[in-house]
Amino acid sequence: MSTQREVDEAKIRQQVEKVVEGIRTKDLEGLKRLYAKDIVSFDVEPPLQHVGVEAKSENWARAFTFFQDVRYEVRDLTVTAGGDLAFGHFFGRLSGTLKNGAATSGMWVRGTFCFRKVDGDWLIAHDQVSVPFDIASGKGVTNLEP
Repeated sequence: MSTQREVDEAKIRQQVEKVVEGIRTKDLEGLKRLYAKDIVSFDVEPPLQHVGVEAKSENWARAFTFFQDVRYEVRDLTVTAGGDLAFGHFFGRLSGTLKNGAATSGMWVRGTFCFRKVDGDWLIAHDQVSVPFDIASGKGVTNLEP
């Protein structure tokens, strides 16, 4: 018999799969339903933070404008849930076919998320995506693989 923690962690993994599917299908409305209304997102592109589900949705909409077809891959997903809060981390890669027809394999990024249970649903309340950077040059290192 599964514990509540195991059930919650499985539900969160399903939510992450819905994020992957929402990105693949460019389903902004579906993606919006996976985020808390007051999400704070620290994404790889400016500004330093995107606050609220509308800002997060606009961020995805901007990313989708570059792609004809888009894929998102998640590796090494970890999830820890307890009560009404959960956190996890993963490696992610956005790739696909650009609008000009060129294929891109994208780059691997590090992702962290915090989920909050709202009315029985696990919603993303915070996410952060980053790339390592070279201290000497101050430039992001985007050629690493998990």
